[in-house]
Amino acid sequence: MNTLNFLDANVWLALLWSRHIDSERARSWFEQAGQEQFLFGRFTQITVLRLLTTEQIMGVDTKSMAEAWSLWDRIWADDRVVFVPEPEDIEKEFRARSRMPSRSPKVWAEAYMLAFTAVAGLKLITFDRALKSRGNDVLVL
Repeated sequence: MNTLNFLDANVWLALLWSRHIDSERARSWFEQAGQEQFLFGRFTQITVLRLLTTEQIMGVDTKSMAEAWSLWDRIWADDRVVFVPEPEDIEKEFRARSRMPSRSPKVWAEAYMLAFTAVAGLKLITFDRALKSRGNDVLVL
């Protein structure tokens, strides 16, 4: 069975940047997954491109925008990597997951990713253990 794996930005970054703390774990999982599909949405793509060009994240490995695209293009060349557009009916689920009494700005992105994968029927692949308790189909590497 082919699982539709929607990778969180932290997993894509680990696959693209060999000095990421979880790079080895991500690459091992990616290679062992065989012919599974690895999906991304525009939000995830933009997040990864932004992180690749952020000095506070990448340090001496900070990429230019052109270099970030080159890295992305390498992984995009893999036939198993697929772009998934935003599900049409995501709004209700996104609002439900983001109506919290807290002021945490991080929750917005997490609520969106969980809503996206829930509505599209995808498995979210992440390193973020907190997402496991907030989503139904979440694999923490």
